[in-house]
Amino acid sequence: MSLSTRVALQRTTQILRSNCVQPRALLASAARRSFTCSLLRNTDGVFRELTSMRVRTPWVEAFRKQQQDGQQPGKASGKPEVPKDRDLSPKRMSDSYHSVVLPLAQDPWLLDTYLNSSGHIRLGTIFMDLDALSGVIAYKHTGEDVTTVTASCDRITIHHPLDEICDLQLSGRVTYATGRSSLEITMQVAKAPKKGEEVKDTDVLINCTFTMVSLDPGTKKPVNVNALIVETEEEKRLYALGERNSQIRKERRNTSLVKHTPNDLESDLIHAFWQKQLQYHDPHDELRKPDNLHFMDTTRLQTATIMQPQYRNRHHFMIFGGFLLKQTFELAFTTAAAFAHARPTFVSLDPSTFLNPVPVGSILYMTAQVVYTDPPLIGAPGEQFDENGEYTRVQIRVDTKVRDVEHGHSKPTGQFNYTFNVPKNIRVMPRTYQEFMYYLEARRRAEQVRRTLEEGVSVSPKRAAESLTE
Repeated sequence: MSLSTRVALQRTTQILRSNCVQPRALLASAARRSFTCSLLRNTDGVFRELTSMRVRTPWVEAFRKQQQDGQQPGKASGKPEVPKDRDLSPKRMSDSYHSVVLPLAQDPWLLDTYLNSSGHIRLGTIFMDLDALSGVIAYKHTGEDVTTVTASCDRITIHHPLDEICDLQLSGRVTYATGRSSLEITMQVAKAPKKGEEVKDTDVLINCTFTMVSLDPGTKKPVNVNALIVETEEEKRLYALGERNSQIRKERRNTSLVKHTPNDLESDLIHAFWQKQLQYHDPHDELRKPDNLHFMDTTRLQTATIMQPQYRNRHHFMIFGGFLLKQTFELAFTTAAAFAHARPTFVSLDPSTFLNPVPVGSILYMTAQVVYTDPPLIGAPGEQFDENGEYTRVQIRVDTKVRDVEHGHSKPTGQFNYTFNVPKNIRVMPRTYQEFMYYLEARRRAEQVRRTLEEGVSVSPKRAAESLTE
C-alpha cells in the first residue's frame, strides 16, 4: 500500500472514531480500488444504433489479431471464403427493410452532433447515417458470408424542407437485385410519425438510392447475391425504377468523355468559350470579363486528412464510406460558399462513385472546385434561360485520392458531385482542356437535375433557403 493511501486511511479512521461510527466496513471499501467502465461513445457522429452494427470489435483487438496473423489489411488472400452451398433463394423487399429513429427533438446531446453553428441540421452527418443504414440493409439481404461495399450513390435529393427540429426516421430496403453481385438500396429520411401512423409524403425530407456490390472476403471478387421477389404494384414500380437506373449507369459509362470525344454541340460550346476569352483579352474589343465571372481554376479548394481508426468500417481496416460522404459534402459546401460569398443551399448529390477503398492510416486528399453554373455563361443554340436571375445553381466536383505514408503510392478513391443554390448571379468559365471536360460532364449532370425539377421533385430556392438543413 502506498504512503498516500495509508495517510488517507488513517485520516478516515480518525474521523469515523470521533463520530462513534464503526470504521471496519467503510475502511475495507476505501482500501479497494474502484474501477469504472467507459460508456459507449460515438466518435464519428453516426447514430449509435447504426454504429453498433458497423463496428463490432475494438480497434486494439482487430489490430493485434492482424499482427498475429501477419496479414496485410485490404489485400486479397486468394482463397475463396464464401460457402459454395450458400442459400441464394430469392428474397422479398420486406425481408431487408430496416428503420431507425433519430430522437433529435428528445435528446439535446444527440442533437449536438447534428447541428451546425447556425442551428441548421448538418446534412453531411445525415448522409453518413444513410450510408451506415445501407450497409445494414444490404447484409439483411445478402447475409454475413460476403463483404458488401458501397459502389456508388446514384442520387440524393431534398423533397420537403424541415421547418422545425424534430425526430427523424431513416428507413430503406433493397429495391433492385437480379441475382448478380450488385443491388440497389432505396432509402428516405422523414419526420418520425406518431405511433400507429404512416409517414406522409409531405413529411419526407430526403430520398436517395445507393448501389452496393458484394465481394468474396478472401478473393475480393464479385459474388452473386439473392434476387428479389416482386409482388405489389409499389414494389414493381420501385424495381422498374432500379432497372432504369441500372441502364442509365451503363449508358453513362459508355458515353463517358474519358472514352469518347465531345459531341458536335459540346464541341461548339468549347469553341464559343474560346472565342469569348479572345474577346476579353482583345485590346480592340470593348468586351471585358464581367465581375460576376470567375475562372474555374480560381475556385479550387484542397484538404489532406489522416484516416484514423475511429472511421473504419465493419471490416476494420478500411474507412467507412459514409465518412467520405460527410467530408466531401462539407468541402463542397465550403467551396460553394467561398465562390459565391453567400450561404449555399443543398439541392442534390448527383451520381457519384466510390472507386477504391480508403485504408486506415492512409492520407486522404480531397480537391473540390466549381465545374458548372446554371444558368451558364454560354448556352447551347435554342437554350433559354434567365441571365439576370436571383439564384444560381452551382455544381461542385470533389475528387479524392489516398497516399500511403510508407511508400507514397497514391490512387484515386472517388468522385463526388454536389449541386447547391446560391443567392447570387455568378458564373464559372473553364480555360484548359481538362476543365472543359469537367464542364461538359457537369453540364450533362445538370440536364438530369433540370429534368428532376421539371418532374416536380424539388423545392424553390427561396423555400429551400428557409429550411433548417444546410
